[in-house]
Amino acid sequence: MTSRERFIATVERRTVDRPACWVGMPDGASLPALYEYFGASDMAGFKAALDDDVYPIEPPYESETASAIYAAFDWYSRGNVDKVNRTLTTPGFFADSEDVSEVDEFDWPEPAKYMDPAEIERRFSLLPKDKASVGMMWSAHFQDTCAAFGMNNCFMNMIDNPELVHAVNDRIVDFYLKANEIFYKAARGRLDSVIIGNDMGTQRGLMLSPELIEEFVLPGCRMLTKQAHDYGIKVIYHSCGSIVPIIDMLINAGVDAIHPIQAKAAGMSAEELKERFDGAVSFAGGMDTQELLVNGPAEAIKQRVRELRRLFPTGLVISPSHEAVLPDIPPRHIAAMFEAAKEA
Repeated sequence: MTSRERFIATVERRTVDRPACWVGMPDGASLPALYEYFGASDMAGFKAALDDDVYPIEPPYESETASAIYAAFDWYSRGNVDKVNRTLTTPGFFADSEDVSEVDEFDWPEPAKYMDPAEIERRFSLLPKDKASVGMMWSAHFQDTCAAFGMNNCFMNMIDNPELVHAVNDRIVDFYLKANEIFYKAARGRLDSVIIGNDMGTQRGLMLSPELIEEFVLPGCRMLTKQAHDYGIKVIYHSCGSIVPIIDMLINAGVDAIHPIQAKAAGMSAEELKERFDGAVSFAGGMDTQELLVNGPAEAIKQRVRELRRLFPTGLVISPSHEAVLPDIPPRHIAAMFEAAKEA
C-alpha cells in the first residue's frame, strides 16, 4: 500500500498492511537535533528519511497582524498577534462587553483578503503524490471565543450572557467556514484530511460540562465537519486532555478520527478507548509524550508500538500524543517508534 492508501484505510478502519504512522508537527526547537540525527537538511529530507506516511499542509495566511491562520484575530488590539506565546486567559476585546450589538465593533477579518489560492496550490504541488495530506486548518472557534473574552470571562458569560458568547462564536465559525472553503477549493481534490482543534480537556477531565460543550462547541463542529465531508475530506478532531465523556458526541457530530489520544490523561489509554469505542471511530496518536517518548528506552517504545498494533490492527494512526514533538524527546526515540510501526 502507498502511504496515502494506508492512511485512508486506517481512518476508515479497513484492512491495512501496517498502521499509518505520523510524526506530527515537530516544534521548531526540536528540528536541529532531528535533522542531524536523520541526516537531513530540511523538513522534506527529514520526513523522507522517516518515510512518514502523513504530510501536514499549513494554509498560507498573511494579514497586517498575523502570519498564521490560528492567530488571525487580534483580540488584544495590539496590531501584532503573538502566535508563539498566545494565551487564552488574558482579557480579550470582549472582556467587558455586555450587549450583542457590541460584536460589530470588532474588526473582523475577511480570509479572502489574506489567503492566496495560488500559494495553496503551490504547497500542494510539493506534496509527494503517494503521501497522505492533512490540512492544519484547526478552525479552533471555541478556543478563539475563549481568547476573545479571556477564558474566565468566557466561561462566566456562557452562564450569564450566553447570547453574547453565541454571537462571537458564530462570527468566528463563519470566518473558518470561509477560510476552509478557499483552502479546499484550491487543494483541487488533493487534501485527504483536515484537523479541527478545540482543547476541551485537562489531565483529569473536561474543562467544562458536556452540556456546555453541546451548546457552544458542537454546533460549530457539525458545520465544519459537514463542510469537509462535502469535499470528500476526512475530519480529524483534536483535543488535548481527557475527553472521554464527549467522544460519543464527537462521533455523532460525524468526525472520522480523534486526535491525539493523550495517553496519560484519565481514561484515554488505548486499552480503555478500544474497550469503549472500538469500531465507532478511529484515533490518531497514542504514543505517550509525557514519559515514554521522553525517557524511553527505545525497546520500551517499540514494545508499546507493538501493543498498539495488536489492540488496533486498523483504526489507529500511530503518532505522538501531542501534535508537536518537543525538544525533550530524543530523535532516537522517534526512530524507534517508526521502526516498530513498520515491522512486518
